[in-house]
Amino acid sequence: FKKKKCFFSTGKTWKKNRFYKLQEDCKTLWHESKKTFMRDQTFTIDDIESVRKGRQSEGLKKHTDPNMEELCFSIFFKGRKKNLDLMAASGDEASRWVRALEKIINNMRNLNRQQKREHWIINCMRKADKNADNQMNLKELKHFLRQINVEVDDTYAEEIFKKCDTSNSGSLEGAEIKHFYDLLTHREEIDVIYKQYALAEGQMSARDLLNFLLNEQREEATPEDAYTLIEKYEVDEIAKQKKQMTKDGFLMYLHHDDGSILNPAHKPVYQDMSQPLNHYYISSSHNTYLMEDQVKGPSSTEAYIRALMKSCRCVELDCWDGDSGEPVIYHGYTMTSKVRFKDVIQAIKEYAFKTSDYPVILSLENHCSVEQQKLMAHHMISILGDALLTRPLGNTMPTNFPSPEELKGKFIIKGKRLNKLNAIFSNNSIIDEDTVSEEDEAADVKENGQKAKSKKTKMKLAKQLSDIVIYCKSVHFHGFEHARDNQDFYEMSSFKESKAFSLADTSATAFIHHNMDKLSRIYPAGSRTNSSNYNPVPMWNVGCQIVALNFQTPSKEMHLNQGRFLPNGFCGYVLKPEFQRSPSSQFDPGSLIKGPWLKRQTFHVMVISAQQLPKLNKDKAKSIVDPLVRVEIHGVPADNASKETHYIDNNGFNPMWNENFSFNIYVPELALVRFVVEDYDSTSQNDLIGQYCLPLTSVQKGYRHVPLLTKRGDVICSAGLFVHLMLIDAE
Repeated sequence: FKKKKCFFSTGKTWKKNRFYKLQEDCKTLWHESKKTFMRDQTFTIDDIESVRKGRQSEGLKKHTDPNMEELCFSIFFKGRKKNLDLMAASGDEASRWVRALEKIINNMRNLNRQQKREHWIINCMRKADKNADNQMNLKELKHFLRQINVEVDDTYAEEIFKKCDTSNSGSLEGAEIKHFYDLLTHREEIDVIYKQYALAEGQMSARDLLNFLLNEQREEATPEDAYTLIEKYEVDEIAKQKKQMTKDGFLMYLHHDDGSILNPAHKPVYQDMSQPLNHYYISSSHNTYLMEDQVKGPSSTEAYIRALMKSCRCVELDCWDGDSGEPVIYHGYTMTSKVRFKDVIQAIKEYAFKTSDYPVILSLENHCSVEQQKLMAHHMISILGDALLTRPLGNTMPTNFPSPEELKGKFIIKGKRLNKLNAIFSNNSIIDEDTVSEEDEAADVKENGQKAKSKKTKMKLAKQLSDIVIYCKSVHFHGFEHARDNQDFYEMSSFKESKAFSLADTSATAFIHHNMDKLSRIYPAGSRTNSSNYNPVPMWNVGCQIVALNFQTPSKEMHLNQGRFLPNGFCGYVLKPEFQRSPSSQFDPGSLIKGPWLKRQTFHVMVISAQQLPKLNKDKAKSIVDPLVRVEIHGVPADNASKETHYIDNNGFNPMWNENFSFNIYVPELALVRFVVEDYDSTSQNDLIGQYCLPLTSVQKGYRHVPLLTKRGDVICSAGLFVHLMLIDAE
């Protein structure tokens, strides 16, 4: 679309005309503002998280009539930028808007790394061409180099310019700009690797490529695999016919999934999903309703949508009596805003299974009166319908959890229950309500000095709410021995982080065995009022499944969580190692006693180079990053390590390090690898440029590109690292 007209919302004010135009880069949307201090208003396709048709935002639901549903749509942005609510003149026009935006978004996201790299450079060239004459003079060339995050002295800039200005016209155009682009994007490190293996008249034959795959990439490759890669990635048709790979084809291969650090076989769901539910780590959120801090931040249905779209499979609902008779969700005894329980359940139903088909656990922290509990049960039953699990699978009392595969598309309620689960299979009736002990977390929620409830508080529980708690009945924890002798498999406890870490330190093996037949949920301390997170790795080390984090807070801990759940289709479930599932296991993460978990390896990492790192201070034209790379291992205590390169002055475009590190790994099945790129600062804390985390068991060996993500976990389109990786078994 060139220019499109629609109405936009500014709070309660509607029907202000706004014209939008897609810029030449096919990436930037522009609209004119009548405010003198906001002349050009733009946002890019990369800023958009999703486009949703209908009255999907809280603003649209509040300020528009239901009969306007077909006219409305919203653009939701990454991070904390407010969404843009829009209304078209007709339903057809709204649909065209949504389809067009989704098409552009999908086109951009489906570009391979090489295409993204080229698109980014060309876009920077366009911005540097101030007078839009499709030529580049020396001043514009210097501006362009700063745009792409590289600082060069004037003499070097002039040398490049003269080398390319073959017409001696004082400006570059056409083939001269192409020559300049080729000089700029030339990668010496790729040349060295390619020349080492290209023995067939300066090009790689299928045999040469096979040698590379076997010797460098350490893949179990066959000649057919080499032919397939040539067919898939070679850009020169003549070379393809000769079953050869040019350097451009080789670079194309390295920029795609086959050349990425993440094993392509681990991208889809590849693990056995038929094991009992408690045999999996489950991606889990704490206080899911909060967008920001725990004291006065906003509560929103959008927070649930964002968590679910990140494949979170356990969300928390902190339920309280609402003034209008409808239960609400908010952080009790604080100034956080409130959102209707009913609206949250509706949003969960709509977005729960968009990114993963596997079951979603609704963890209820219930503070409601009996009457409003009945409403909670009514809303969940009526809105979630058949997807809500209201009785165990099968016709007999189960003795173990069903599997994620069996529970696909289902909602499981975690909360208090008035009786044992086997009452469902008997004719014994119970009273409509009774008292149960208050949730553990309710007693902890006011650690920040506010009045706390007694841990012995009792509350009345409605039968209707009790009856829909099936596989996740909340009970107090009285010790591992008591749990083993008295708790049924479906009875689970929640642990405050301090209690959980203490148990992991003092009784790790007992904790692991507890988690072999029961579920455990860990949650952040109430003192974390800023919504910070604890380190989830020690909790995974002892087999805890529901390790709940504040998803709204971008942090190192969330990067580790994203890395843990990156493989297996990013479905929110990852199968625990065998030694955390086998009753005969005596695994203790704090001890290196011999066992099937002990597989000593040396992990060699060569950090070679980076490409197109983003500028951090875009307001200052001459601000260039000084990048360094840190490689971290997170796992059992013996494996935890961190090593970093030196920093490189003023080059974010193509810095090269060629630094080697080695790490001793003892329990590779629990190890995560995290790459961190920072902008070095001698006077203050380094700034994060990008990061990427994945399990060590999903790492591909050899020469690999590593994508980079922002602090919030979004892909930085053009940026990446180039590394060489080796895993060698110790003797």
